[in-house]
Amino acid sequence: MTAEQTMAPITAEAIEEALLSFLAERIKTTVDADQDLFKSGLVSSMFAMQLVVYLEERYEIAVIGSDLTLDNFRTVQAMTSLVLRLRNANAADDG
Repeated sequence: MTAEQTMAPITAEAIEEALLSFLAERIKTTVDADQDLFKSGLVSSMFAMQLVVYLEERYEIAVIGSDLTLDNFRTVQAMTSLVLRLRNANAADDG
C-alpha cells in the first residue's frame, strides 16, 4: 500500500473510482457503478477471484465465508458496500 492510499480517507466514492479504473484497465471497457458485470458477460466467476484479491490487498480486508458470493461482486456498488462493511467491522474489532 502506498503512503497516498494510507493517508487518504476511504470513502465510497474513492472505492468506486478505484474499482471502475481497475475494471476499465482489466476488461478494456468502461462500466457503470450499478451495471451487473456478470449478466453483461464482461466478467466471469474466475475474474471474480481476481476482484477478491484486488479488494483484499488494496483495502486490507479478508473476504471469507458468507461474503464470498457473486452477489457481493456483481456491481461496483456491491463491491463498494462490501469493502466499507468489512473495513467497519475490522475497525470495530480493533477498537
